[in-house]
Amino acid sequence: MLIELLKPYYDTEIFGLTLFNVVQYITFRFVIAFITSLVITLVLGPLFIKLSRKINYSEDVSGYLCEVGHDCKIGTPSMGGLIFLSGTLISSLLWSDLKNVYVLILYFAVIWLGTLGFIDDYLKNVKKYKAGLIARYKLIGQLILGLAIALYLYKYHQGSISLTSINIPFFRHLMINLKWVFIPFVVFMIVATSNGTNLTDGLDGLATGSSAIALLGLAVMAYLKGNFRFADYLLLDYIPEAAELTVFISALLGSLMGFLWFNCKPAQIFMGDTGSLTLGGVMAITAVMLREEIFLVIVGGVFVMEALSSLLQIHYYKYTRRRTGTPKRLFLMAPLHHHFQKKGYSEEKIVVRFWIISILLLAVALSTIKLR
Repeated sequence: MLIELLKPYYDTEIFGLTLFNVVQYITFRFVIAFITSLVITLVLGPLFIKLSRKINYSEDVSGYLCEVGHDCKIGTPSMGGLIFLSGTLISSLLWSDLKNVYVLILYFAVIWLGTLGFIDDYLKNVKKYKAGLIARYKLIGQLILGLAIALYLYKYHQGSISLTSINIPFFRHLMINLKWVFIPFVVFMIVATSNGTNLTDGLDGLATGSSAIALLGLAVMAYLKGNFRFADYLLLDYIPEAAELTVFISALLGSLMGFLWFNCKPAQIFMGDTGSLTLGGVMAITAVMLREEIFLVIVGGVFVMEALSSLLQIHYYKYTRRRTGTPKRLFLMAPLHHHFQKKGYSEEKIVVRFWIISILLLAVALSTIKLR
C-alpha cells in the first residue's frame, strides 16, 4: 500500500536525501516488513493472552496427552494464530505491492484457512465440542481452496509448461511436466501440507520454529527467482511476480518470531488450527507459485516425518489387527514427537532437535540451488 501512496514523493528530498525512494526496493521492504510484523505481534500478544484468560478461552488437552506431560498445559489460551496472522496481514498490507496477483492469492488463502481453523478452534474450545469442526467439513474447505487456486493459476498462466512442470533438485534443466495433473497435484499439496503442519503443532514452539525455518528457505527462493540477474546466474526460472512474495513471507517470518516469544516452553498461548492450517497452506501455495514443490518437501521435512508417522501408525495398526487379530503400534504414539516423549525425552530436547533437523534440511534444500 505504501509503495503506491508514497510514489509521488519518491523524488522529494528531506535534508538532501530522497528518503521515500527506498520504498520501491524489495531489499528495503522485506526487512522493514519483518520488523513491522515482529513489533505488531509483540504488542498484540500480551493483549490477546490477557483477553483470552479473561473470557476463559483455553485449550482442552486430551486425556491420553496428559500421560506424556501435557497435563500442565490445560487452561493455556489457544487460537494464537490470530496474533501472528494479524501481524502478517497488517505488515504486508503496508509494505507489499497489492497489485501483485501472487500476494493477493496468499491473502485469500490466509483469510480462508484462518477462518476454517478459527471455526474448528471455536467449536473445540468455546462450544466444547470435543472433535471441533467435523473432519470431512474441514477437508472439504481445504479441497475447495486448493481447487480454486489451482484452477486460477492454471488459467492465469494459460496452462504454460513452466507452471505445470516440477523442478527436480540436483539435476540441471530436469523438469517433469504434469500437464492437467497439475490441478489435483496442487490440491494435494495444499491439503497435505496444511494437515502436516497441524499435526506438528503438538509441543511448545515446535510448529512455530519449524515453520519459520521452512519459510526462510522459501523466502530465499522467492528473492532469487524474482531477481532476473540472480535467476539467470543460478539457472533458475525467472518469475517476475515472485519478488513480492519475499515481502509477504518476510512479514510472516517476523510475526512468527514475535509469536515464538509467547509460544516457547512454557507456552503462554497455542496457535491452534487457526495458525497451523494457515501456515501449511501458505507454504504449499508459495511453493507451487515458485514451482518448487520438491524444494518444499526437503525444507519442510519435519512436517513430512510427522504426517508419515501418523499415517504409518494408523495403517500398521489396522494391518496387524486384520492379520493377527491383535493390533500393534509401529510407534509408541503418533505423531512422531509424542513417540519421543513416550521414550522419556524432555519436551525442550525434542523441540530443539527437531529445529536442528529443520536447519539441516534447509541447508540441504539451499544447496540444491547451485547444484542444478
